[in-house]
Amino acid sequence: MKQFANTLKSMNLEFFANGKHKITAERLFESKDAVFMDVRSKEEIGSIAFPLRFQAECIHIPIDEVPDRLLEIPKDKPIGIFCSAGIRSAIVYAFLRANGYNNVKIIVGGYVEIIDVLKPGKIWRHVK
Repeated sequence: MKQFANTLKSMNLEFFANGKHKITAERLFESKDAVFMDVRSKEEIGSIAFPLRFQAECIHIPIDEVPDRLLEIPKDKPIGIFCSAGIRSAIVYAFLRANGYNNVKIIVGGYVEIIDVLKPGKIWRHVK
């Protein structure tokens, strides 16, 4: 609990003003060792899945399973956390930071941002 309190205390105006807690999907996918962490529910994944063809590793851990599956999340790679609206991403972001994950960011833009990255021209750059 103290780790979480310290994490929250570090999130002052300067922290949010510099935007270092956010990343675009496109920028995340440019990284060769990044992890796209989807924290949406299994039902949401069943409705809209992103079989991404980028360099980034993709993992799906619903928000309610994150505490029990923490060891599946690498600490040595940059992690972009995704959900449909950003709320669950922010919660998981704070949880991971409180658990010693320093290289995590919230993917901004929700579905709109991801769909933009999945346009043919952008996919083509990554698969060729």
